[in-house]
Amino acid sequence: MGVTRRVFLQSAVAATATGTAVLAGARTAGAAAPAASGPGDVVGKVTVGYQGWFACIGDGAPIDAWWHWSANGSAAPSPSNTGIVAWPDVRDYAHTYPTGYAALGNGQPAALFSSYDQQTVDTHFQWLQANGIDVAALQRFNPNGSEGPTRDAMAVKVRASAETYGRKFYVMYDVSDWTNMQSEIKADWTGKMRAHTASPAYAVQNGKPVVCVWGFGFADNQRPFTADACLDVVNWFKGQGCYVIGGVPTWWRTGDRDSRPGFSDVYHAFDMLSPWMVGRIGNVADADNFFNVATVPDLAECAAHGIDYQPCVLPGAVTLRQRAHGDFMWRQFYNMVRAGVGSVYISMFDEFNEGNQIAKTAESQAWVPANSGFLALDEDGTACSSDYYLRLTGDGGRMLKGQLALTATRPTPPVVGGGTTPPPTGDLALHRATSESSHTQSYGSANATDGDPSSYWESANNAFPQWIQVDLGAASTVRRLVLTLPPSAAWTARTQTLSVRGSTDGATFTALAGSAGHTFDPATGNTATVTLPAAATTRYLRLDFTANTGWPAAQLSGLQVFAG
Repeated sequence: MGVTRRVFLQSAVAATATGTAVLAGARTAGAAAPAASGPGDVVGKVTVGYQGWFACIGDGAPIDAWWHWSANGSAAPSPSNTGIVAWPDVRDYAHTYPTGYAALGNGQPAALFSSYDQQTVDTHFQWLQANGIDVAALQRFNPNGSEGPTRDAMAVKVRASAETYGRKFYVMYDVSDWTNMQSEIKADWTGKMRAHTASPAYAVQNGKPVVCVWGFGFADNQRPFTADACLDVVNWFKGQGCYVIGGVPTWWRTGDRDSRPGFSDVYHAFDMLSPWMVGRIGNVADADNFFNVATVPDLAECAAHGIDYQPCVLPGAVTLRQRAHGDFMWRQFYNMVRAGVGSVYISMFDEFNEGNQIAKTAESQAWVPANSGFLALDEDGTACSSDYYLRLTGDGGRMLKGQLALTATRPTPPVVGGGTTPPPTGDLALHRATSESSHTQSYGSANATDGDPSSYWESANNAFPQWIQVDLGAASTVRRLVLTLPPSAAWTARTQTLSVRGSTDGATFTALAGSAGHTFDPATGNTATVTLPAAATTRYLRLDFTANTGWPAAQLSGLQVFAG
């Protein structure tokens, strides 16, 4: 079982000058290049690459291996048997699996998650929802080998989570090392993947289901396909009624360096182009240089040919110390927006193998296996909460969509309420990640922190006690909670009995407010305030419900948290 890598050496771009270039031809925000397509499920949106390729022995996955965690998948991962370079924060996962690593720096066991657990995928899509991230591109490699059944199952799990949490997804084929790609990719689409386009969560652009093919035109031995074979596949998918994205070489436009010559017709056949960037840039100066030599001319070339453009934004590799506590990633967002780019692809969501993931990651050595050599998010001396790059992506997406003003100054604090930024005075729970004991239908717990007064969480019926929890992102001072139900006369007055607990680690909780009845009356805004007896420092807030006089379930449309 080989592990495909999509990292290329910086030498691939050695022909371009590095360093801070004169930003010639820069566009100002709002002066975007003509778009080939109007806003849809991918145009005007933030998409993340979603691997979903981690499994553990004992999780029930058909592959029955430590898939992508270990170099030798038949043995538990350890310092001498590893496939990763960064350690995930696993506190939000209901199921984890013990490893051969030493305990974490804080003494807790070193355990890892499995992508095969539905709760894991649900957690990931809940994070996407909480941070306003729109789309997940499900990576799909050659499905005809031993990995195939597990990958098939992952598509089903991603579909279910996307539907539950109101996100979009699409299939992204990676053709690396796929010997019989030209015929087998067509059979896989018609025989398996096309069925998922029936989901309301499957991404649609210009009225067509979205599919991406990554790897055509790369000048390497993993993708030796001819231009004719590649053009045949692109046109075949378009003939199937698909909107086709091409994951293409960085230098697709010039046809050199990492691109094979003679692929211009292939590139121009795609509906959208997404040039690869991992391994090409590693600091702010590189990002500024690529603004000039790639982003601006690429965007103009796409506009001239009626092609949509979806360049990559990278958080940076943890192991290479590229992140600069978010400044590297934010500079890319800034450059994309001022160039007039309308869509971006985040490389990647859960790529712990290469270290360029935005998923929750160990924030300090307290959350990394002792003596493992793994770096944490605070490697440059700046404390960063584990969800920092999710929050940073969310803010970058808002700037992309014009919801935040264009700014070269990163607005996202590495630690909520800490670092060099003033502590927040507003709702500490807004757009924060949530979890729950249960929910009914589509009324998931993320509805309580989405800022929409009409959406709400509802637990399973006739099954008290129930709970809802919010992760504030970092230990924060908390004194007051404002709880709401939808402000509608259709909701009759009711009293819900609940208590409040808090935790700094997500494992050990202490009581912050005892059990009491709280009345929600539409005549007074359907709002109840819980003032804690004393200010508390906590990261995780959990509300435990034991009764509701208006409905046999726990219900909340808003869970707001304030420092005072």
